[in-house]
Amino acid sequence: MSSNQWRVEITSNLATIPNLISGLRLGCVPFFCVLLLAMGNRVGAAILLGVLGATDWVDGFIARRFKQESEMGKILDPTADRLMFLAAVTAMLIDGSLHLVFGVLMLMREAAVSLVVLILAALGARRMDVTWTGKTATFGLMFALPLLLLGNSNVGGGVALRSVGWGIAILSLALSYYAAIQYIPQARQALTEGRANQASSQTSSS
Repeated sequence: MSSNQWRVEITSNLATIPNLISGLRLGCVPFFCVLLLAMGNRVGAAILLGVLGATDWVDGFIARRFKQESEMGKILDPTADRLMFLAAVTAMLIDGSLHLVFGVLMLMREAAVSLVVLILAALGARRMDVTWTGKTATFGLMFALPLLLLGNSNVGGGVALRSVGWGIAILSLALSYYAAIQYIPQARQALTEGRANQASSQTSSS
């Protein structure tokens, strides 16, 4: 492949609508933190978080519907999700709109998954795709967090919003831990295949 062809392939891999949406979602995370922590605007922060959570479904739909899936997107999308999720949980813990124990359980799960991914990458495992269960759990939590913010704001129906939010949050958190268990056999396979590919590459290059 010539250098010009390589540059065109990389550019087309990056310049997709889903990747743009993921990048915008990532760029809006600081604005959420400013709204909630610096301005104390729980309603505004809830609306922004809800919109950002919805874009996660939108970019996935566009990628599948219009054949715009890319290797960069497979990395950028979950990275944006994870950073947005961590920022939202941490900010809500600081703000006091999220229960400490529940927030810590959420952060512990994310920290454990991130650590395992880094270790697997260091050991030579191939990249693992996000499972449907994991995506569903993340979407549920990102749907619940805005409800909890609104439930702790001055809008009407706070008790109902908190009740619905906590119901979705608890179910989604349990699903996220179940999804983490599902990753165990996938991680073993990814490690085996990654090492096999490395060994095959070394053999062919020698």
